[in-house]
Amino acid sequence: MEKRELEKLESVELEEVRQSRDLPSPATAQQTRSRAKFSAATIIPVWIALSSGVIIYNNYIYNTLNFKFPVFLVTWHLTFAAIGTRVLQRTTHLLDGAKDVPVSKDMFLRSILPIGLLFSGSLILSNTAYLYLSVAYIQMLKAFTPVAILLITWATRISEPSRKLLIIVLMISSGVAVTSKGERFFSWIGFVIQAGGVGFEATRLVLIQTLLHGLKMDPLVSLHLYAPVCALINLCVIPFTEGLEPLRIVWGSIIGSYTHAMSAVSGEAASNATVSIVGASGELLAAIGEEAAPRITPFFLLTNALLAFLLNIAAVFLVGAGSGLVLTLAGVLKDVLLVTGSVVIWGGSVGILQALGYSIALCGLVMFKVSGGK
Repeated sequence: MEKRELEKLESVELEEVRQSRDLPSPATAQQTRSRAKFSAATIIPVWIALSSGVIIYNNYIYNTLNFKFPVFLVTWHLTFAAIGTRVLQRTTHLLDGAKDVPVSKDMFLRSILPIGLLFSGSLILSNTAYLYLSVAYIQMLKAFTPVAILLITWATRISEPSRKLLIIVLMISSGVAVTSKGERFFSWIGFVIQAGGVGFEATRLVLIQTLLHGLKMDPLVSLHLYAPVCALINLCVIPFTEGLEPLRIVWGSIIGSYTHAMSAVSGEAASNATVSIVGASGELLAAIGEEAAPRITPFFLLTNALLAFLLNIAAVFLVGAGSGLVLTLAGVLKDVLLVTGSVVIWGGSVGILQALGYSIALCGLVMFKVSGGK
């Protein structure tokens, strides 16, 4: 596989809602340079803050607010993004590139839909892993994604292995293995789920390279195309995984917020007038679980989805803001800061063995990026 093809493979990778994605590749720099008005010194810290913030916020919702419905949250993110990108398309020039990507019925069935299925699987599994594993360990496992991509391309004969790539595969694999050995709160369920997410993501990227070869799409255009498709796919998954429970809890939180606001504005009379409306919801929430229902509010859902959407906008300006090496090192810095920050916030720990394994994996990741996969 040529270097240019690998860069196109990574250029459409989105940053949302995983859960920490790889940096957009400079392959689309020419396409986006006209809109990139921020210097690397400005946009890279913003991107790092937003990317880390989305992951930390998601984990906060799942494990601190006790809202353990990753499929629902991902679907909400995608719905918000589908609406947001269409608003931007009508009010800004950020999505002018969408005009250059004609979507016929044949293209939708052969390319968009299968890639959307893989993207949904990747998002669902990657988010579900936060219910079982620490943020730090999940970031370490994600370092295995380039290895999965290489293994798939070798198995399908898209590219041929080389000595340098074999060394890189060995470095990343051994680093992740050492990291797993040093994980204090290891969960096989979480490990398998996250490994599945990596597999879905790697397969998605390979399909993008083969099915959408030659199309230039920045992260926002990709989100514009895939968000509604993935949202509909997830809506079909929710009844078999989480059912109506997250909807009931969210509806109860909306009613509760409304009641509280009315009480604050109009006093006790307004509160009593609202009791007849929300009585049934209150009983339902009590049956669902008092601990989870009151802790998630519309404020958290809206700000969480907005943060994920802003991350994709930042990714558009990030492309072309610096060289490939600069963006790669920025991604490594983001991962290190995220691992460190998650340990500080949630009081976890990273042992010497884990730090050593992650360092080895990161070195292999940098070698992979710098070499262009050759």
